[in-house]
Amino acid sequence: MRTDIDLDRAAGVLLGTAAGDALGAGYEFTHPTAEQAIDMVGGGSFNWAPGEWTDDTSMAIAVAIAAKDGADIGRGNGLDAVAAGFVDWFDSNPPDMGIQTRSVLSSRSQSAGEMARCASRLGGRTGGNGSLMRTAPVALAYLDDEAGCLAAAAAVSRLTHADHRATEACQMWTYAIRHAVLHSSFDGLREYVGKAPTAVAEFWSPLLDAAEKGVPADFANNGWVVHALQTAWWAITNTDDSGPAHLQHALEMAVRAGGDTDTTAAIAGGLLGARWGASAVPARWRRILHGYPGFRADDLAGIAVQIVLKGKR
Repeated sequence: MRTDIDLDRAAGVLLGTAAGDALGAGYEFTHPTAEQAIDMVGGGSFNWAPGEWTDDTSMAIAVAIAAKDGADIGRGNGLDAVAAGFVDWFDSNPPDMGIQTRSVLSSRSQSAGEMARCASRLGGRTGGNGSLMRTAPVALAYLDDEAGCLAAAAAVSRLTHADHRATEACQMWTYAIRHAVLHSSFDGLREYVGKAPTAVAEFWSPLLDAAEKGVPADFANNGWVVHALQTAWWAITNTDDSGPAHLQHALEMAVRAGGDTDTTAAIAGGLLGARWGASAVPARWRRILHGYPGFRADDLAGIAVQIVLKGKR
């Protein structure tokens, strides 16, 4: 039986993602100064409305909708439903879409297997942040199943991103989100690295150290999944975490890091919301949050809770 506090943290996963996304949307590809106010003002490269989320949250919603009735979204019909949700979103002609994601979805694959094969055939640099930005709801579907959580995070990532670093990042971040919902702490990221295969731990552990001790210029290419994760972790660990206001202040920090601000703040927001809950998202942000497919903040919270309860309380 989930407590109301558990459900608040679960709802925070999607709301935190959307809040970070909409907050960062107006600053994408810029580098705000220390004196510049950060707020949910909209604008940016695609003239977003204040409070409007971008492709980051829209794709996370496709994952969440596929999971809301208890489907195993890591395989079979459940993973096919995720893929179909991505195609539905693609067909809505969204204003913003990552180059790599567009390359895959433009094939309009009819199954998850077909979509993943399309992703695996891409050449060049394929380690973008586009699967990490949408991974948060996977954790909600597997709160009672650690192994299933990791398998599903990998499978959902590979629908569009075959790069193994993207897979590792999604597994690590999803594990941390699951841990935060269950235990109300950020310890899950380091816990995951501590039990990961040696090669994974040896790659990621020093990068987390660098994020905690460095500055955004050290990981400035945050369109790359590795630097995107570092930017989000930098914002979380370099902000006062003594209370729920941490969520707002860390999201503002993620935006101040510059670059792909909507995505790095969305990534950070999923973990921050899992730790602090939907109740930590400022009310003035919740009032204006909206986006594809015609949802608002309460819709996101409701879907998150439904995933956790698998349609039953």
